[in-house]
Amino acid sequence: MEADPSVPSTGIRPGAGVSLHLLGGFRLLHGDAPVVVPRGLQRVIALIGLRPGATRCQLAGLLWPDAAEERALSSLRTALWRLRQDPYCPLAVSADTVRLASSVRLDVDELVGTASRVRDGDDPRVASGALAAGRHDLLPGWYDDWVLLERERLRQLRLHMLEQVAGQHLAAGRHGEALDAALEAMAAEPLRETPHRLVVRIHLAEGNAFEAVHAFYVYRDLLRRELRLEPSAAMCALLDDTLAPIRRATREGGAAPRRSPGHPGRAPGGPARPASPTRRNA
Repeated sequence: MEADPSVPSTGIRPGAGVSLHLLGGFRLLHGDAPVVVPRGLQRVIALIGLRPGATRCQLAGLLWPDAAEERALSSLRTALWRLRQDPYCPLAVSADTVRLASSVRLDVDELVGTASRVRDGDDPRVASGALAAGRHDLLPGWYDDWVLLERERLRQLRLHMLEQVAGQHLAAGRHGEALDAALEAMAAEPLRETPHRLVVRIHLAEGNAFEAVHAFYVYRDLLRRELRLEPSAAMCALLDDTLAPIRRATREGGAAPRRSPGHPGRAPGGPARPASPTRRNA
């Protein structure tokens, strides 16, 4: 590994911190300068960052799942030796475990920490990075099993965090901030119902019945088109009071006309039904 010489404006400053970025793609930075890491070693560093405290056997099995245990461990030893020869090595190696050095900042940890603060009930305005945190997928273009599993875990973590932020803002009457968080969750997963449900609740709390009804039908049409499903009963119930007059008027307007008492051939206010023509004898 070496600092990227194509970034002369920043360079490597003595004492600059090291940061590892896995959201949106692999990047190892020393200060502001990218550190060039071969792809094979990127996988080793990324897994160690995502599995702190994992044993060498566990790491080797995940990195080389098709190799025999001894061969996988040998490959891991070689990779760690190569990494430790470099002054920018971000790892701390002990007898059986390998982890990131304590001075290395990991963007995944920042996302998890933000979600934890939101979950613990911190004022969502304090967690100012909640909306932007984790906006990019973990290591896009990587398809190792351990990457796919961790990517989904972080995606779900972020969705729940955004929904909780929206709910906290809504409960506090901060409708604009609540809508921002709900729309951020909706953009992350358009077919997920809970952010759409939050959007409807926010519009209703603001007294914007049209916006609430519009948001409901946009989601209903999307769900029908993509999955041939209907919104849940919980979401439909949100609009029961709002849509009740419309549904009642629709039912009344589409009802069959009543017959006038004593005049089976005449509808109220309508013309008489014409008499059946007399059959002629042949």
